[in-house]
Amino acid sequence: MSTKSDSPRSSQFVERFTRIEDADRSFDLAFWQSQSDAARFAAAWELVVTAHRWKGGSPNELRLQRSVEAFGRASG
Repeated sequence: MSTKSDSPRSSQFVERFTRIEDADRSFDLAFWQSQSDAARFAAAWELVVTAHRWKGGSPNELRLQRSVEAFGRASG
């Protein structure tokens, strides 16, 4: 396993070399559990933006869904 952390964003690279039949999810789980909530959210958002671009969309189109139309007092 090797770790590299020399980019401006302080990205962390962790590698494991194994035969595919010996691979399991423990390596991935340990890595993501070692990351902060903000780092996990940033990685997930990066995947959302990448997928949207692959479909021909612009990242400027991405935003939170707005499903509330109006607020009002309950009658009664």
